[in-house]
Amino acid sequence: MELKQALQELRKTDKRNFNQSIDLIINLKGIDIKRDNISAIIPIPHKVKDKKICGFLTKKSNIVKTITLPDFSKYKEKKPLKNLVKEYDFFIATAQLMPSVATTFGKILGPLGKMPSPQLGIVMKEDDATIEQLIDKIAKSVKIKVKEPSVKIIVGKENMKDEQIIENILAIHNGFVNVLPTKKENIKSIMIKLTMGKPVNVEIK
Repeated sequence: MELKQALQELRKTDKRNFNQSIDLIINLKGIDIKRDNISAIIPIPHKVKDKKICGFLTKKSNIVKTITLPDFSKYKEKKPLKNLVKEYDFFIATAQLMPSVATTFGKILGPLGKMPSPQLGIVMKEDDATIEQLIDKIAKSVKIKVKEPSVKIIVGKENMKDEQIIENILAIHNGFVNVLPTKKENIKSIMIKLTMGKPVNVEIK
């Protein structure tokens, strides 16, 4: 079914007492998860939600929660490190601290796909304008790391317009297809669903 029709079907279900997310589920075929190591950072036209961001910076920032180099030693123990990773969706860092970030935080941030990267997460300057620009870019980006043959991505919220949700779905789909080894041939099926609803199959040409 086409995206517009599928969204209308989803909206017919019983209303919940919270603003449900709309998930895009992409089922894959013909890939070796360990060998192919598929990941992508895809820009989207419409922000879905605010992301909690933490910065590894040389000085305290008024814009993001900051961890400076003298604080790194606090996270050598597993418990505070795990709590930090749970609390924040995204981590940014200044380039000069990246070797220390990799040493202290890499083991846990790396496998979770939360390590600051040159594509999205490393700042060369620590001024407010640069950090704000990066935060805006993060808010309008989706990070995908394939860990199993089915990928689920939040593409919108119930209170968003259908057109905005469709534009986000198309941007994510097209960006993701580009990083697959054999492009569209690696896609088995595509579905969308509400948080508490059943998935609906969709076709994206």
